[in-house]
Amino acid sequence: MTESEHAGGTTPQVTVYTPHPSGGRRVRAGAEDLGVAHNRKDVSEFLRRAGLEDVDEDLVATSPLIRWHGGGPDAWPVSQ
Repeated sequence: MTESEHAGGTTPQVTVYTPHPSGGRRVRAGAEDLGVAHNRKDVSEFLRRAGLEDVDEDLVATSPLIRWHGGGPDAWPVSQ
């Protein structure tokens, strides 16, 4: 598991996976599945629930802790 320094501790690398055609993107922190996000706000909420404080939509878009697969922070599929 890749870890990065964050707020004096270690935080697992967060991965937002390729958009799924039916809607949403899988989000994982290290080996933990956080859920399926439908926008950056969902990603920030998952991270808040995982114990990261002060994570908002803008930070989600620019944080080096987050790896984006299959498109960046503005690539979200339209739910069908």
